[in-house]
Amino acid sequence: MRPTGPVPARPGEPAAAAIRMLARRGLTVGTAESLTGGLVAAALTAVPGASAVFRGAIVAYATDLKATLLGVPAELLGRVGAVHPDVAVAMAAGARRRLGVSVALATTGVAGPEPADGQPVGTVHIAVSMPASSVHRALRLAGDRAQIRERTVLDLLGLLVDALTATAPGPGWTPSQPPGPPPSPPPGRPEDGD
Repeated sequence: MRPTGPVPARPGEPAAAAIRMLARRGLTVGTAESLTGGLVAAALTAVPGASAVFRGAIVAYATDLKATLLGVPAELLGRVGAVHPDVAVAMAAGARRRLGVSVALATTGVAGPEPADGQPVGTVHIAVSMPASSVHRALRLAGDRAQIRERTVLDLLGLLVDALTATAPGPGWTPSQPPGPPPSPPPGRPEDGD
């Protein structure tokens, strides 16, 4: 897990970069959120022009909703609980299918104030699902409930930007499948230089 300190940026900065990159590539995005309860969707939709790429969000806070709304296998949830890397990846993949988007983001974890599913406060898993690959990052965050949730949003938006640029984002990056080539730009649109 990647330990993190104070929040270094505002959610609008990486959200705007992500919206710009998605729009340039003609991609759509949606979210599957647990501990962030819609904060990722709110950060993305706060960006002017987000309606060109953002399709929707599923807030599956309860464990059973992760199975019924997102298709996370009930067997997996029963075996590992809701706070697990495989659950984050399955949530993102499920949101991509359910929302009909090119790219989906997911958050699951423990914001506190008490441990949950046998995991300490600050244990967070984030994931990005794209057609050719999925990526996961494990986080170990410090702070109060609000700080953990805000930092999760920032880290997930950063992971999205990293995935879209297809650069190795550093410690904690776990490709679920080998990354494929970057998506081709839609006809008539130049490659972006981000």
